[in-house]
Amino acid sequence: MTTNSTKAQNFENDVKTIDALIKASYEVVSGEKGEKRQWERDNYLHHENAIYSFTEKKNGTTKQVVMAVKDFHKETDNMTMETAFYESEVNREVRIFGNIAHVWSTYETQLEKNGPVVSRGINSIQLIFENNRWSIISWTFSGENETNKIPATFDRN
Repeated sequence: MTTNSTKAQNFENDVKTIDALIKASYEVVSGEKGEKRQWERDNYLHHENAIYSFTEKKNGTTKQVVMAVKDFHKETDNMTMETAFYESEVNREVRIFGNIAHVWSTYETQLEKNGPVVSRGINSIQLIFENNRWSIISWTFSGENETNKIPATFDRN
């Protein structure tokens, strides 16, 4: 039987550095169609009060959607039952002050492993360092489109 402390030990390397945390964040959402995502691991990466946020366009109206991590997992589960999803980081900029960090992480999305890139965007990730570890406190993302192109400064180095 796996206890909560055993689970934490399994994931503790994911939160020791910002590099490890961001790498783990992309790993937990990526996988084949119908494959269960690593939500237990993802929960460990996030602060207990963390939120996800993204811009959604429906019926010609744009609005910001904000949800708890558990709700984001549910939405993602619905999507991944229908299609494979692989997201990878292509560029990162980090700013740190005290126990807070802001990560700009440019991503590419593929719908099959090593397949063609179908979309790109930027994740704005806010982190906190407390209790000797990094945690994601909020995650906002915006996809690239015709009017919202990724600036050269955020693209591949």
